[in-house]
Amino acid sequence: MDMSDDRPERPPRSSPLDDPQRQRLLGEEGRLEGVEEDTWIDVIQKMDEVYSQLLRDEVALEEKNAQLEQSQQFIFSLLSAMSDVLVACDHRGAIEETNAALRELIGRSDADLRGSSVYALLAGSAGVERVRGIVEQRGSSRAGEVVELELLDAQGRAVPVDFNCTPRVDGSGRRVGTVFVGRPMAEIKRAYRELREAHEALKRTQQQLLHSEKLASLGRLVAGVAHELNNPISFVLGNVHALQRYGQRLAQYLDAVHGQEDAAALAALRRSLRIDHLLADLPSLIEGMLEGAQRTADIVQGLKRFSAVDREEHAAVDLNAVIERAIHWVCKGTAQGFDVHWTPAGPCTVSGSTGQLMQVVMNLIQNAFDAASAQPGGATPALWIDSTLDGDRVRVRFRDNGPGIPEAYLSRVFDPFFTTKPVGKGTGLGLSISYGIVERHGGTLTAGNAAEGGAVFGLELPVAGQKPHGA
Repeated sequence: MDMSDDRPERPPRSSPLDDPQRQRLLGEEGRLEGVEEDTWIDVIQKMDEVYSQLLRDEVALEEKNAQLEQSQQFIFSLLSAMSDVLVACDHRGAIEETNAALRELIGRSDADLRGSSVYALLAGSAGVERVRGIVEQRGSSRAGEVVELELLDAQGRAVPVDFNCTPRVDGSGRRVGTVFVGRPMAEIKRAYRELREAHEALKRTQQQLLHSEKLASLGRLVAGVAHELNNPISFVLGNVHALQRYGQRLAQYLDAVHGQEDAAALAALRRSLRIDHLLADLPSLIEGMLEGAQRTADIVQGLKRFSAVDREEHAAVDLNAVIERAIHWVCKGTAQGFDVHWTPAGPCTVSGSTGQLMQVVMNLIQNAFDAASAQPGGATPALWIDSTLDGDRVRVRFRDNGPGIPEAYLSRVFDPFFTTKPVGKGTGLGLSISYGIVERHGGTLTAGNAAEGGAVFGLELPVAGQKPHGA
C-alpha cells in the first residue's frame, strides 16, 4: 500500500550552497578569514552529502512505515476472516487481542474486552483453574496444549470450544503471554449426534428391508411348500387310519381271548381278522409315520431357518444341498413348469448362513424364471446351473434362456429399487440384498449376458476354512 499520495507536498528545501548567509560569512571578498576557499567548498559538499543521505533515509523510513501499515492491515483482515475464535492474553491473564469470531460469540466489543480478565469468559470454576495453570506457567516451550473449555455466549449459555493454547514469547525468548485459538463444538457435536442417529435408523431400515424381502420370497413359495408338506402329512394320515382299523381288530380279538373262547373259535377269529398280517404290518406302518413326521419336521425347520432374522452366525453350509432345496421350492411354488438343469462339481462346503445363502440362490432362480417366462414365442423356460471348484473358491453359474440384460441396465442391476418388472411385480430389492449378502460372506455376485443367449449370473464364495478375500 503506497501511502505517499495521501501526504501533503513538502516545500522544497534549498541546498546549503545557496544559503545567502554564506556570503555574509565570507565577507566582502567572498572569503572567510583564516580559511581557504577549497576547505570551505569541501565543508559545503560534505553538508550536501549528509543532507542527501538524510533525505534518502526519510524516504526509506516512510516506505517502511507504509509496509508496516500494510502488514498490519493484512493481519487485521486475517483475524477478522477467521471462523475460529481467538484470544491473546499476557502472563497475568489480561486480554490483549481478540478477533471478530470471539466477539460475535460472546456478544462483547473489542473495547470492552481489551484489558479485561480472560477468566471472565469461562463458564465454571474447573475451566478457570485449567486456564490459570496454562497462562501462569513459566515455561517458554512452543509446544501447544489442546483443551476443551466452555465459554459463556451472548445469552449466558455454556458453549463447548476446543482450544489450542500456545505460549507467546518476546524477542529474547521470554514467555509474555498465551494465545488461545479454538473452534466452537456445539454445532459439530449436534451434527455428529444427528448423523449417528440417522446411521442407526438406516441400519434398522436395512434390516427391515432384508427381512421384508425374505418374507416376500417366502410368500412366493407357499404353494410349493404346501404341496411338499401334503405328501408326508397324507402318508402319516393314511397310516393312522390303518392303525385305527388294526386297533379295532386287536380289541375284538382280545375280547374273545379274555372271554375264554375255545381254541377252535379263537383260531377262526384270528384268521378272519387277519391278526397275523396285522402284526406283520405294524412295524412298517410305524416306520412310515416316523419318516413322514421327520420329513414334515425337516420342512418346517428349513422354513424357520429361512424366515428367521439372521444373527450373522456363520457355520459350515452344504452349498449343493442349498441349491437343490432352492430349486425344489421354487419349482414347486411359483415356477411350475420350469426346466432346471443342475450340474454340481462335487461335495462343496462353504462358511456362512444357510438362510441367507438360500435366499440368494432362490432369488437368482426366481429371477431367471421370470425373465425366461416373459420371452415371446412360447419356449419352455429353462435354467442351467453348474458349479466349479477352483482352489479355495467355488463358482456357481446361473444361465437362463431369457432375452438377456440390456447393455444400458448391466451397471444398475444391483442398485436398490431398480427393476424392469411392471409396477406391483417387483420391489427392486432382491438382487441388491443378494449382492450385500454375498459380499458379507466374502464372495462376489456378477451379472452379464451369455454368448449363447440369455442372462448369466456368477456366484463366487470362499470354501469353508478359507479366509474371505479382503479379510
